[in-house]
Amino acid sequence: MMFDPIGRDEAREMARRELDKQIYERDKPSWLERTWDRFADWLRDLFSQASQPNAHGNGGGWLSVAVIVLIAIVAVALVVWLMWGRRNPRSRADPLLEEAPSSAFDHREAAERYAAAGQWAEAIRERLRAIARDLEERAVLGPRPGRTADELAAEAGEAVPELADGLRAGVRIFDDVWYGDRPGTAEGYARLKDLDERLRAARPKPLESDDLTPAGVAAPGGAAGAEADEDGGTRW
Repeated sequence: MMFDPIGRDEAREMARRELDKQIYERDKPSWLERTWDRFADWLRDLFSQASQPNAHGNGGGWLSVAVIVLIAIVAVALVVWLMWGRRNPRSRADPLLEEAPSSAFDHREAAERYAAAGQWAEAIRERLRAIARDLEERAVLGPRPGRTADELAAEAGEAVPELADGLRAGVRIFDDVWYGDRPGTAEGYARLKDLDERLRAARPKPLESDDLTPAGVAAPGGAAGAEADEDGGTRW
């Protein structure tokens, strides 16, 4: 049986089609790997030039050192920027409660509605607001416009020292969600809800203040009596 000879161009085309098959692409490094490899080789060359004493005479070594220092500065700046986001500086300035009148009951109901809808970030915020308003209503904290989440944790931690760690952890969850670009989760909300319930069951001493008046209760000279909570009991 006789076979027609294959020409050079035809053989080249057959080889190209064969090499284009996926089996040959599987072990080929990705563009990201190739880019990283080139960057790593470039860095090695920079360090190699910077470490050679004779390279400083013609200025090449000093240039390499300058580039390395610049890269280090950029890396440090990036780390600081990321860590700054974790520190959540805005949480030290943004008030937790809005100026509009509200009650702990209002915030708890809102938190449960958000949780039922799977809106965990909003649910976490409303539950922490419920904690803040409840402590004001029970005269554990004095009503103070502009109180931040960090200040809430610090002040409430003094009144309820056994829950100080829990308060800091709860505020950290809130900070991470609202200022650290982290997603709210059911677990995070459950921890805030548990903290709220533990604080309601605790018996903190009210902070000493001459003008400390529970939120929703008339000041001296006005109507007397403690505010009833949402469960029908008397607020402590």
